[in-house]
Amino acid sequence: MPYRYAVPLLLLPAPLIAQTAPPDTTRAVRLPEATVTGYGQQLPLRRTAAAVSTLAARDFERFPQNALTQAVNTLPGVRLEERASGSYRLSVRGSTLRSPFGVRNTKVYYQGIPFTEASGSTPLNLLDPALLGGLEVVKGPAASVYGAGTGGAVLLSGRRPAPGSTAAEVGFTAGSYGLRRYVASVETGSATGYLRATYARQGLDGYRQQSALRRDVLALDGEWQLTERQTVGLHALYSDINYQLPGGLTRAQFRANPRQARPGTATAPGTVQQRTYYASRTALLGATHEARFTDRFSLRTTLYLSGSRINTPYLIDFERNTLLGGGGRTVASYRTALAGRTLRLQVGAEGQTGFESSRNYQNRAGQPGALRYDDEIRTLTGFAFAQADYELPAGLLLTAGASYNRLRYRISRLSDAATNPAGYALERNFRPEVSPRVALLREFGTGLTVYGSLNTGFSPPTEEEIRPSDGSINRALQAERGTSYELGLRGAVLRERLRYDVALYDQRQRQTITTRTTDQGTQLFANAGSTRQRGIEVALSGYVWQPMANGSIAQAAGNAVTPVTPTGLRAFVSYAYNHYRFGSYESGGQDFSGNRLTGTAPHTLTAGLDVVAPLGFYLSPTVNHQARIYLNDANTEAAPGYWTFGTRGGWRRSFGGFLVDVFGGGENLTDRRYSLGNDLNAFGGRYFQPAPARNWYAGLSLKKVSEKK
Repeated sequence: MPYRYAVPLLLLPAPLIAQTAPPDTTRAVRLPEATVTGYGQQLPLRRTAAAVSTLAARDFERFPQNALTQAVNTLPGVRLEERASGSYRLSVRGSTLRSPFGVRNTKVYYQGIPFTEASGSTPLNLLDPALLGGLEVVKGPAASVYGAGTGGAVLLSGRRPAPGSTAAEVGFTAGSYGLRRYVASVETGSATGYLRATYARQGLDGYRQQSALRRDVLALDGEWQLTERQTVGLHALYSDINYQLPGGLTRAQFRANPRQARPGTATAPGTVQQRTYYASRTALLGATHEARFTDRFSLRTTLYLSGSRINTPYLIDFERNTLLGGGGRTVASYRTALAGRTLRLQVGAEGQTGFESSRNYQNRAGQPGALRYDDEIRTLTGFAFAQADYELPAGLLLTAGASYNRLRYRISRLSDAATNPAGYALERNFRPEVSPRVALLREFGTGLTVYGSLNTGFSPPTEEEIRPSDGSINRALQAERGTSYELGLRGAVLRERLRYDVALYDQRQRQTITTRTTDQGTQLFANAGSTRQRGIEVALSGYVWQPMANGSIAQAAGNAVTPVTPTGLRAFVSYAYNHYRFGSYESGGQDFSGNRLTGTAPHTLTAGLDVVAPLGFYLSPTVNHQARIYLNDANTEAAPGYWTFGTRGGWRRSFGGFLVDVFGGGENLTDRRYSLGNDLNAFGGRYFQPAPARNWYAGLSLKKVSEKK
């Protein structure tokens, strides 16, 4: 059928867009059901015994494409913050505690390739929303198939064209604070594979002083079925990013002028004088081969190489790093029958290695001065895993798995070799860990699924935590260890027009890693005894009104969407309650036991509507709320809670094979003053990283689609 316009399918904190069978046109319109990778099996979400939240390409597109934050923050229990333009901090169930920047204790995969480096850090700022066609978040200790981690796992997939179609697309967006964004892509798909190339360029002057950004991203993705039983995929990514670092403000500075950068003092220059920024050039190349030996047995193997060049002038130091990394992952899957019931088995292993040459100089107004440290860091990490899923009578599904994890750092301080030949090298071998997982699920028809699980995990310190930006080496830092007890229920009611997903969990961590900021802006880390993190996550989505024209809603095939009925009104709500407390925790002669966990909000809420009217007009308003959070372990300083409101609207129509999308919108329309990404335990009370005030954007997208005969 000819291509029609793509309806923005409701961003969903619960299951949304995935491969589904054509909807039943003889009854009321139903929401499509998600199929998720989850714990390595392509199963419907209702048969997955874990807290998994998903986003699809259209969920990202209902927000401005200049950042990932708005879409990701619709998922309950997940928070993505932006301390500076392009500087992301991801928290899954409270992991903000040890994430002053970047991503900690959460494993990220991009197109099936390990995107989290061997050192444990994840450069999420390299990605552009235009690349993403899907996102899955597995919450809590990921255990079995993803190795180490107490936060969970994030699985990112790219966009892929519909089989039998070829398309070319260009887009432009302009907005407040100097936003300029250009996107171009070409793609072709067939029954046996696809090829897609995407280029995205973004520039931003920034809301604050010293907060400009420039990012260029080029991605090439392809997949080909070589034979009936063999498939090969190739993925290449190049990212060139440069963004300035404005620094944290005190409460008084935040109130007086939130747009200022961190000012200097009589004895120390500020971020403008020191020209602080982050600049990197990164290339990633990965290949995947899947062999389906029989209908029951398959083997999937992924190999990758990566390289980065990073320059970062901080207030005192100028850090120049060269990183090389590589690794692979292999998974064997086997399906058989035991006592007449289906048994699915998985065994596999993943290994990563990294080498980093890191030099620290004095920062002289954005230029390197005298050498302070010259280090070489070698990292080797890996794990092996096994998992079994057994279909029991009465709709029961039993899952059991475990992983065996290893990690080793070798840090050589070459600048000390001449004066300390016996002690210039340090090796840290973390104790091998076995992380088991067991879960039981019971399905009561399509209307209700109940599951319970016990998950364990451990999260060793990253290289940036053992060796922070001031060049010091933390020899005492230990790995976090966590155990999570979880109960969940999900399903659909009102003739499957309303989907719900509820999860209750109790996660207990030992040797929890916390952070503090020095007067020079350096993040330092220490173990904080224990924490107990209990919470409830709720996601609801469904139709408020949907006409029965054509008898069905938009269908999805992978990440390609073919709309059938464009008009309607859908709503969603996601809510998370977090009861997070320190257990036994003493530091500097102070007892913080029982205090609220630093940097985590007790309540978060997101709600929105997707309105699609006749003639192609659409509107997607969204409201967000975050309750007050404490900024230090003593709970004496707090950032107030806030509500924000944003919306995107436009007109989308097709003309002779062209899809035209004219859109515009605004964020923080109530002009709320708040901080998105606070610096925790900051020296001198410099906690606040102000978010942009009221801002607007508008753009145009033009896509030419042709279908192969």
